[in-house]
Amino acid sequence: MSTPPSTPEVEVRRSRRRRRTVSAYRDGERIVVLIPATMSKRDEATWVADMVARIERQERRKVRSDDDLVARAAKLNDHYFGGLAVPASVRWVTNQNARWGSCTPSDRSIRLSDRLQKMPGWVVDYVLVHELAHLLESGHTPQFWAWVDRYPKAEKAKGYLEGYSAGARLEPPPGSDDEE
Repeated sequence: MSTPPSTPEVEVRRSRRRRRTVSAYRDGERIVVLIPATMSKRDEATWVADMVARIERQERRKVRSDDDLVARAAKLNDHYFGGLAVPASVRWVTNQNARWGSCTPSDRSIRLSDRLQKMPGWVVDYVLVHELAHLLESGHTPQFWAWVDRYPKAEKAKGYLEGYSAGARLEPPPGSDDEE
């Protein structure tokens, strides 16, 4: 039996400068809806429902599949590793809450936390590059980091994950000052 989807927390912000437009965006677990200050409560309720539904539709479309992940890993392997880091499997998992990804070099399997699915593609790419590098160097050696640093957005992605982790009060991500 599946559980029904949870209703997101919604924050409505009224603006005196906003005249006719309504917009919305995701801010962590909350959806923020921006409306004109003069809008009636009835119109507000209609617009909030519409905007929440729109954000949720967009997010459902953006969910990346395991096949997408395999294809992306293959492209990154070719581009940054010259085809040397060939995984046997790459998939999303729901049981990684303290890590963004993991790699088992002995069976060449890579698993990424499904929490990454809603993050920008360049962040997912960084975690994939990090895990692909473990197929060539199992530890966090200087050689390992030399492979990872071939990805030009590595530092930016590390910063993004560190900021996300701090905001969500999670463990530091791979590549921070603390080891995985």
